[in-house]
Amino acid sequence: MAASSSSFASLGLLLLAAAHCAVLLALAGAAHGHPPVAGDGLSSAFYDESCPNAYDVVRRVIQDARVTDPRIPASLIRLHFHDCFVQGCDGSLLLDDDLPEIQSEKNVPANDKSARGFPVVDDIKGALEHACPGIVSCADILALAAEISVELAGGPRWRVQLGRRDGTTTNIESAKNLPNFFDPLETLQEKFRNVNLDDTDLVALQVPVHAQNCTGGQEDGALENLDQVTPNRFDNKYYGNLLQGRAQLPSDQVMLSDPVAAATTAPIVHRFAGNQRDFFKNFAVSMVKMGNISPLTGSDGEIRQNCRRVNSKGY
Repeated sequence: MAASSSSFASLGLLLLAAAHCAVLLALAGAAHGHPPVAGDGLSSAFYDESCPNAYDVVRRVIQDARVTDPRIPASLIRLHFHDCFVQGCDGSLLLDDDLPEIQSEKNVPANDKSARGFPVVDDIKGALEHACPGIVSCADILALAAEISVELAGGPRWRVQLGRRDGTTTNIESAKNLPNFFDPLETLQEKFRNVNLDDTDLVALQVPVHAQNCTGGQEDGALENLDQVTPNRFDNKYYGNLLQGRAQLPSDQVMLSDPVAAATTAPIVHRFAGNQRDFFKNFAVSMVKMGNISPLTGSDGEIRQNCRRVNSKGY
């Protein structure tokens, strides 16, 4: 698994494309024969005592960043997708190259010139390290930033499950196999099933996966508005576009046109197009499910001091 024109309805494209928009395929766990597991040990109250202001700190940094970069919330949501769908929600996407041990996932086709917002994540981490040093993981920062970004764009709120720890490795093979936007529906369904996500999740998560503007592998700033109706709002207009045949990516329209769609995804598209409240409810549930993909908890992993480096490498 940007810009004022950065639509949250287009965020999904950046997630589902092989060249830069994507949402998953081979989780490290799946690649090694281990099925992804739910988020054992995660809790919405995880930082209530150790860092009670964590949510407010993250929100403040994102609000400040939006002043000069209105597309940053959409970009932050996409980072959470790209992280969770490769090796689980462990912050691996945030690691920079540190060869030979660490090869960054940022440089694979699905992320190169499209995954953005890393300096804002650095700012969030710096603010949290000032408020409560060594407490909040980078993986949890991405989860919090995604929920706050959706809510700031007019979307639903949900209680973010927290307690993830940060990984110390990347998975380039998995990152290279994020779903391609030319994938037929059955391939997309299989990729979602590989991480315990169903057809409702697939359809619900296409808004943040396809509604934001996408650089298409071009230089940052060369953007295409994939949602012509409400490009800066998080809403259900994306599904109305599909029903009118206005999808701009093959991986969008297959949810209606693919031979297997009539009995699987098409009814869900129609339902979400006609009922924004129903879409919001299901989207929030799907985000929690996605955030529970193979997290590191307990004594696994670490709490990085710098989201770009494992602790043994320092700053």
